Amino acid sequence: MPPAATPVPDPVRDGARGGPRPARNPLLLAPAGAGLLTAAVFVLATALARSHPLGPYTRNVVDLGQQYLPYHAYWRAFLLGDTHGDAFLNWNSGFGAGFLGDIGTYLSSPFSLLVVLFPADRPELALYVITALKITAAGAAMAALLIRLRPAARPGPWPLAALLGAAYALSGWTFNHGASVPMWLDGLIAFPLLCLVAEWARAGRRPVLGPLVVAVAWIANFYTAYMATLGAALFLAVRLCTADPADGAARPWPGALLRAVRAVVLGVGLAAPLVLVVFSGTKYADPTPETVFAPAGWTELLGRFLPATAEVNTPALFIGTPALVLALSLPFNGAVAPRVRLAWTALVVLVTLSLQWGPTHLLWHAGASPNGNPYRQTFVVCGLLLIAAWLSAAPAPPRPAALLGAAALFGALALAARGSADLDTWTYPAAGAAALLALAAALLALRARSAPRARKSALAVTAAVLLFAAQAGEAAVSGARVEARQRADVAWAPRIGPWQRAVAAEVARADGWPAYRTEPGPLPGGNEPLLLGGEGADAYSSLTTENTSRTLDSLGFGHYAKGRHPETLDNPVTDAIFSIGTRIRSEATEPVRQDAPPRGTATAATTPVPPLVTVHPAGNATVDPEESAFRNQELLLGSAVYALPAVRRAGTTLTARCPAGTDVWFWAPEYKGTAALAGAAPADFDGRPPAVRAAMRALGTVPAGGEVRIELVADGTPTLPRQPVGCLDRGRLATAVARLTATGATRVAATGHGLTAELPPGSTGVAVVAVPRATGWRCAAGDAEPVSARSHRGLLAVPLDGRATRVSCTFRPPGVRLGAAVGTSALLALLATGLLARRRARRSADGSHEGRQEFTDRPHEARSGGQDADYAARRTGA
Repeated sequence: MPPAATPVPDPVRDGARGGPRPARNPLLLAPAGAGLLTAAVFVLATALARSHPLGPYTRNVVDLGQQYLPYHAYWRAFLLGDTHGDAFLNWNSGFGAGFLGDIGTYLSSPFSLLVVLFPADRPELALYVITALKITAAGAAMAALLIRLRPAARPGPWPLAALLGAAYALSGWTFNHGASVPMWLDGLIAFPLLCLVAEWARAGRRPVLGPLVVAVAWIANFYTAYMATLGAALFLAVRLCTADPADGAARPWPGALLRAVRAVVLGVGLAAPLVLVVFSGTKYADPTPETVFAPAGWTELLGRFLPATAEVNTPALFIGTPALVLALSLPFNGAVAPRVRLAWTALVVLVTLSLQWGPTHLLWHAGASPNGNPYRQTFVVCGLLLIAAWLSAAPAPPRPAALLGAAALFGALALAARGSADLDTWTYPAAGAAALLALAAALLALRARSAPRARKSALAVTAAVLLFAAQAGEAAVSGARVEARQRADVAWAPRIGPWQRAVAAEVARADGWPAYRTEPGPLPGGNEPLLLGGEGADAYSSLTTENTSRTLDSLGFGHYAKGRHPETLDNPVTDAIFSIGTRIRSEATEPVRQDAPPRGTATAATTPVPPLVTVHPAGNATVDPEESAFRNQELLLGSAVYALPAVRRAGTTLTARCPAGTDVWFWAPEYKGTAALAGAAPADFDGRPPAVRAAMRALGTVPAGGEVRIELVADGTPTLPRQPVGCLDRGRLATAVARLTATGATRVAATGHGLTAELPPGSTGVAVVAVPRATGWRCAAGDAEPVSARSHRGLLAVPLDGRATRVSCTFRPPGVRLGAAVGTSALLALLATGLLARRRARRSADGSHEGRQEFTDRPHEARSGGQDADYAARRTGA
């Protein structure tokens, strides 16, 4: 019987160079601990804030309720095959809008797929769980990065890596911005993962996995992934500058840079089928007014390092007092190599200053200053601060001199921030309590150094518990206070409740697409067709096309978000133009509150309307946004249905004469105030240009004498258009509807991203499809080849020659073909990279007995980073 073979030491298997594998693997424990701590603190903060689903108050502040909640509700229905449209087109919103770009903007994160696991009537719970999981993943990813920044033989204390990973995920940026804009959280996850890719490039490892990580990051949310990529590039630059030249594992920096560039290029190329569609969509999107960057005051900037601060226009830099003190100790920590201290301190300072300088502000935001929060890249600064904290504390607890220097810096920062308007009543108490607990933890850790072995473990564990309590407690209080302040200070939407369910039930019962549209009507929030079903005008997307916005504006529709959120218009003429056969009208039965789901009633009103495709005479096909909305409606309808009287204005009173019995409509898109017909209830208008445009409203019926008298109540002098009053003749409208129905399509069929209509024989002129024309639509009459769709006053148009009895239109998102070509090329290049790496690794394995690591051409021993070997050499008191 042959003797038993002696096992060959394997550092990958054993976990350390030349030694047995430790009983606990810090590479797994650190991210697991960070994830658990992050999830626990985030849930605790929600409970302290009494926010849904752990309390009665709504979480639907700003875009969370207006965009992300409706989009995730629609995403669930889409994934389960319960929508009219497909991945190219969304028939529900904006009278037909491209959807692939919205997927890439709001829904392409892998976490968003989890929405299918929740009931259809619990989208808020689904979105909360997805948000919590994203934040948890960010904490785990940062802990995984930190633990890998140390040599394999000296990985550093995994509890500290877990604590700092959780501090990153629970930063002020997360609570103030990321939790209410869930798509940005994918960038929070991406930053540490892309730094790991940079580490692989530096060490010449993972040539296939690296580009795949980049691709997933850019697919999940390319906007914040771009910022994370910039941050990872800075991380790599400093890692290369601080590498120990004597370290055998160090690789020449040109090769590392080339490998990093290759990973980014291939990864972005793989994401191109989605990213290029989004880029193309932004080119045609309704442009927002140009924003001039104004840096935050230095007092406000310093104040945002403290807990419980909230503001849109200042950078949310809070990472927790204990973590911040550790980061501030790096410049004073003599146990860390001087070049490491200098490089990382300079990087953190310069990146923080870049938040305040116009050119670097534009660089962080890809050349365009955003409308809204100008500090969306702040999560990168938070990540760099926590890396600095780890580099200072991982070799050993910082000595008293370093901690005193850090405490002095923190005290000066807190003192300088005392005048900031962003501070909360809880700011200084929370920071003070955390500082005291952290001080106690530091004293115990220092005492544990010289304590007998029997007491050393107990002191170390107690110090760790105090440090965790300080960091976690401060983060939980900060998160709760930020949520409470947001509910008080910004726009909010109520929770999903009986009111929305009543509307959804009526929509489902009445929906007749594509024979006609069903409009769910306005409810608090927005994007009702995505949330409740139906096919309406309301659409809130960063990619709402300029043509859609301008066309609807010209017809009297209102909008929010500077044009990117058209709202519904309850008007019988536009209902006829857009084939809205059923309109749901609803109202609340009790006041809408933050702390209760809303209740309301809903009824469906059905009226005869023309089909979705109508036939009009050929002629002028342009729309004039400056023209009277009443006149534009008539031109698109093809009939004169309004009396447009001369309006006399005396102060705040308007007078005119109209035929008795007609309906009085008032159109004043820039007007903010009320307008009331004599003896009728006032109608509210909320025009606040350029952000908000007021929709046309009905005021009542013209009395028997024909005199129209409108009283205006406004702050300041009302701004009115040239023709603010129109009197609608319902008889003329009924005649126009009957004519368009008789000459329009006899049958309409819709597919996921197309539409076909059968027309009466001999139809001439132009077939008008009640869908706003957007780039990507191609139409044809009869058997002709499809061509780029024409426009008839902003809607799709197909010329008719009297011979064709069928028209068809299909939509293909701009950029999808180029994106597919780039993605295919990147995939082939990645496959070639993998094959070459595997062949090189096999040749290396054939030439040595040291074993081979997958997809690398070097032995296992060359894994650790050079900078960390320098730590071990220079550290004192270890």
